[in-house]
Amino acid sequence: MTEPYCDPHPNPAGIKRVAVLTSGGDAPGMNAAIRAVVRTATSQGIEVIGVRRGFSGLHRGDFITLGPRDVANTLQRGGTILLSARSHTWRTPEGRARGARHLRAHDVDALIVIGGDGSFHGAHFLQKEHGIPVIGLPGTIDNDLYGTDHTIGYFTAVETALDAVDKLRDTGASHERIFVIEVMGRHAGHIALDVAVAGGAEEVFIPEDAKEVAGVLDIVKASVKKGKMGSIIIVAEGYPGGATGVAKAIEDGTGMETRVSILGHIQRGGSPVSSDRILASRLGEAAVYALMEGRSDVMVGRQNHGTSFTPLADTWEKRKDVSRDLYRCAKTLSI
Repeated sequence: MTEPYCDPHPNPAGIKRVAVLTSGGDAPGMNAAIRAVVRTATSQGIEVIGVRRGFSGLHRGDFITLGPRDVANTLQRGGTILLSARSHTWRTPEGRARGARHLRAHDVDALIVIGGDGSFHGAHFLQKEHGIPVIGLPGTIDNDLYGTDHTIGYFTAVETALDAVDKLRDTGASHERIFVIEVMGRHAGHIALDVAVAGGAEEVFIPEDAKEVAGVLDIVKASVKKGKMGSIIIVAEGYPGGATGVAKAIEDGTGMETRVSILGHIQRGGSPVSSDRILASRLGEAAVYALMEGRSDVMVGRQNHGTSFTPLADTWEKRKDVSRDLYRCAKTLSI
């Protein structure tokens, strides 16, 4: 076993070996989180087992040993080196029981799950049914998990979407067109709202506000009267009708030419920006320490510049709202 290279952390739980997996949709920064888990655990004399392909790999026993050199040169890489997959089998008690047997056969004391609310459901029931300690790390670009200010991958997704918006604005102004741009966010408008403010959008539609699309018509007409050469409308994919519905309403109501751009999964890819790398690194370190301290069935997050621990069930049962102040700001600055 590798000797610790930093001060020992209290380990009353007696953790000797942990497993780590990534599950659900990939998010930029997941590799930074894996790296942090591996190197923090190693520094404390704890071995790490990587589970490939998420819960699908866990119920099949698809394990690899991870050491500090195995995660070298991964900090800047997008995606996940452990791969990810969705597993219908894991949703059954039989599937979870099989995964628990694999963990015990490999003398794994605890599991760290990097993912979103669906992944946390799987982790929660593993702990509840089989008593295996679990810690969740918020890895999702949507930033929709209660209990943390930001999730791993969110900052990069916003930057990726904003870069596209800036380029489309140039084209829109050149051709005097309206661009309706759809960003990810099935149930939450965090990405859409940040992109709208940072990209100077004329309007933004989010799932949290069921305002009528008809309201955008006056905004578009007013923009033309003010001499604006083009308009940008941001729509979260979870808004009823999506970007296509908003664009149709504009064309039907004004007769003006619109173009729809659905950014889609491009927002999940690419090298993570510095904020995601730092967030993932801090959360990965904190997850190992939390297990050593005896914590379980919680998500490690960051709130008000400090580490927070939220029961996994709260992350999906409680609602995380968008910033209403920022929503007002978007409206004020769109004139």
